[in-house]
Amino acid sequence: MPNIVIISGSPNASSRLNGITQYVEQQLIENKLSVNLITVVSLPAEDLIHARFGSPAIIEANKLVEEADAVIIASPVYKASYTGVLKTYLDLLPQKGLDGKIIAPLFIGGTIAHLLSIDYSLKPVLASMGAKLYVSGVYAIDSQINRTQEPNEAPVFELNEELTLRLTETVNELVRELSLRSK
Repeated sequence: MPNIVIISGSPNASSRLNGITQYVEQQLIENKLSVNLITVVSLPAEDLIHARFGSPAIIEANKLVEEADAVIIASPVYKASYTGVLKTYLDLLPQKGLDGKIIAPLFIGGTIAHLLSIDYSLKPVLASMGAKLYVSGVYAIDSQINRTQEPNEAPVFELNEELTLRLTETVNELVRELSLRSK
């Protein structure tokens, strides 16, 4: 069974990005795929900041990426690019750590103005790490996800129909690519 890892670069536990990653993860599980989640902000900050390649937490996260057939890179957009916490983790992956992996970028921003951030900020870094095969990425805007939260409870996310359709198309494309590889 193919392995997929989702790398979430959100520094915020209640980010609308979590609505996207939760939806995609559920869709992948329904397709009987193995999914692991790396929430970069939950990795030890000292290890990320001081580039501790030998940290047990970093080694464990990198092993998930190494064993993955596909990698979903998810991030909110800040200052026209992905988050700094995501970059600190990407810097700790092996130089060709994405070689042979199918990549699916998922970004969210406040407005459509940073739609090209996937192509102009993320893809050059991923290409330097060996990424060559991408399925259609999804750029969402905050207004496509409604977040509600009761005191002392985890946030609940409701994605609008247009966004769920685009995410489902990306998941279906990823599933097709993975099935072609297994033949």
